Amino acid sequence: MNPAFEDETPVNPFDFWEGADFKLKIRNVEGYRNYDKSEFDSPSALLDDDDALEKVYEGLYSLQDFLDRRHFKSYDELKSKLDRVLGLSGAATAPRTTAEDYEDNVVEIDAGRTAEPPKAKVSEAVATVSADDDDDLSFFEKLAEED
Repeated sequence: MNPAFEDETPVNPFDFWEGADFKLKIRNVEGYRNYDKSEFDSPSALLDDDDALEKVYEGLYSLQDFLDRRHFKSYDELKSKLDRVLGLSGAATAPRTTAEDYEDNVVEIDAGRTAEPPKAKVSEAVATVSADDDDDLSFFEKLAEED
């Protein structure tokens, strides 16, 4: 419709009689898809028969429903959501959860026992990790002594 170069003639691709097909040309440039070479074909009629063109025209759907204001949020709604997501509004943001908050909300199960991880297993796991770290450290110390 608005050619980039002076030697090109403007084309309305939506015109049924003097429109043009779009030739999509896909290339790989530096590992990414590129469509720079795509262009419009020479202008021609969509169909040769006017009755067939009229049938196509009558089969078109209106797109005005997509532009209806009911499909769009107001500026204030969008701004408040943005502020909430970015954490800019004080009262509208969700409170941050801390470890203390989590411990206060322990779920009770089977006859009043709380769902807490067994402390012995946790300390055993920490001791195992610490022992592995000591082994690694001693290995590297031996390597340093060899030089």
